[in-house]
Amino acid sequence: MVKVEIVEEKEQHDSRSPYSSPASSRTSSSVSLSSVGSELDAEESFYERIVALADIIPPTTRQSISSRLGKTAGFIKGTGKVVGNLVWIVTTSALLVGLPLALVLEDEAKIVQQEKEMLAQQQGAQMLAPPGSMYPPSNQPLQKGVTPPGF
Repeated sequence: MVKVEIVEEKEQHDSRSPYSSPASSRTSSSVSLSSVGSELDAEESFYERIVALADIIPPTTRQSISSRLGKTAGFIKGTGKVVGNLVWIVTTSALLVGLPLALVLEDEAKIVQQEKEMLAQQQGAQMLAPPGSMYPPSNQPLQKGVTPPGF
């Protein structure tokens, strides 16, 4: 709020005053308020200026602005809550379903790779072995790799 105060003029002119002029009088002044220095502005805070603006805006307009801001804030809060819940559902589902599935698939890939290596070793040993060795001849079907229980 702006406080208006009447100050009686003295006979001597104060040269530091922003309102002083050589022809100053109470009824006519050549100095406008816009020429006042920033000394008065420094005394007033930003909050006080905003509060003073409330007097300029009519109450009906203030009410409509307040209700719109309230509705917008409520909408943003509700939307944020729904989005947060959806992110929570997706994250926990991925951890509870996806992680064990990824671990099982990785284990299965390791087992398949080991079976391929064992098959390659058996075939390599048959090629290097003489015909009368302890390995069966190549025309007999080879034994399939080890299958873990449950597969």
